[in-house]
Amino acid sequence: MVIVNQAGKIVFVNQQTEKMFDFDRKKLTGQNIEILLPAGIRESHVRLRTGYTENPTIRPMGAGLELHGRRRNGDEFPVEISLSPVTADDTAFVASVIRDVSARKEMETELIKARQEAERANSANSAFLAAASHDLRQPVQALNLLNGALRRTVQEPKALEMLENQNQSLTAMTNLLNSLLDISRLDAGAMTAEFEQFPINQMIDQLESEFSRQAGQKGLSFAAKRSDAVVRSDPNLLSEIMQNFVSNSIRYTESGQIQLQCTERDGHCRVEVRDTGIGIAPDKLEKIFEAFYQCQQPGSNKEGFGLGLAIVSRLAALLDHKIDVESTPGEGSCFCISIPIVDSQSPSADKESVPQNGIEKATAGGTIILIEDDFRVADALKLLLDTEGYDVVSATSRNEAVRISSQMSDAPDLIISDYHLGDSSNGVETIDALRIHFDAEIPALIITGDTSQVVDHARKIDNSVLLNKPVDPDHLLSLAKKGIADRLIVEHSSTS
Repeated sequence: MVIVNQAGKIVFVNQQTEKMFDFDRKKLTGQNIEILLPAGIRESHVRLRTGYTENPTIRPMGAGLELHGRRRNGDEFPVEISLSPVTADDTAFVASVIRDVSARKEMETELIKARQEAERANSANSAFLAAASHDLRQPVQALNLLNGALRRTVQEPKALEMLENQNQSLTAMTNLLNSLLDISRLDAGAMTAEFEQFPINQMIDQLESEFSRQAGQKGLSFAAKRSDAVVRSDPNLLSEIMQNFVSNSIRYTESGQIQLQCTERDGHCRVEVRDTGIGIAPDKLEKIFEAFYQCQQPGSNKEGFGLGLAIVSRLAALLDHKIDVESTPGEGSCFCISIPIVDSQSPSADKESVPQNGIEKATAGGTIILIEDDFRVADALKLLLDTEGYDVVSATSRNEAVRISSQMSDAPDLIISDYHLGDSSNGVETIDALRIHFDAEIPALIITGDTSQVVDHARKIDNSVLLNKPVDPDHLLSLAKKGIADRLIVEHSSTS
């Protein structure tokens, strides 16, 4: 504590002031208060001090500013100062309480440094995840496509059995790769939600298309009950949650059925996945959403690494959607999520016909421009499309695709493009260039191993579908067939 008179002369200091400034109190008494301040601000402080004595109030000194004191040896240190007017024997004084905040400032500096280091680490981690996501998915993509092509050409039963076993291993590897990359991106804070409004039937149709055949191959019935609700969510993250729910139900159900149903309640669309599987014991319901936890129920298998529901829990928190689970051992489980409704009048989307078993064969040919700069993936994808009777024209970049298109007399029926291309262009730019060249809204499939926000704008271009590697060959061929068929319908309608 330091007390000065109206002339700015020190009249009293306590023992702590002596320690803080390394001055003897006798030598301080009678000195101007500026002796305790850095030399550079002494002159301006005199003016500020005079102004304060004309209108004294209880307040902090220099609010919002970095204040410093000066020790006898010239060392400066950060301080906080509180000012109070004091009257004694009809004489006005100013009492100041001075705090040395060096330790706190050092801590703040360390915290800022730590935050900056963490931000740099997160940035590096995000860059690594983006690169790893792309580079790890490429060889798996090539293997998936080659397996799909072989399953369509090989006839010998033993070879088909081996290919099917290989396909199951590839599926397991794909699921594990996706889960590890997703959990890493969530932990790094590299995943954000992009909310939009869409009809819930859009997602239900996609789930039925993707999983009804898989359920049928296991001898399970698959039923979907729809809703006209339009919801607000991130369709891609919500779809990932539902894919986890449905794939888990199929995995842990040996007989019976999988039911996917929507009900509207209290302004929310509740989407449920019900199964007749092995069920979950009550004491394990709290643990199933923990990373690497696997429920060891009678009849369960050891597929996976226990990451699916951990990802679901974190994605639901990111979306602020409530998830629930009900289960009875030996009877089945029900996993559900509630999504806010924004409208209930949207017409239901037309259902796409999906085969229940076996491999779907294309019934319509056509010409496809394929743009892919990884020769292994390009060769495998071309082989897959060739087996279905498509004429495939290949390019590795936007410029090459445009050059090839100039030699074509007719527009292609479909464009399939990787997102990142070798000439620093991307699939969106390439599709736009080809559509402009042919003056036609050619349907397109954009395939990417990049799951960062960089590719988000690719989700929004008209008459196209964005697919994440590794792409299931059957699903890709189904989309190719549908894209070409829809275009033919549109062209026929416009000419009739």
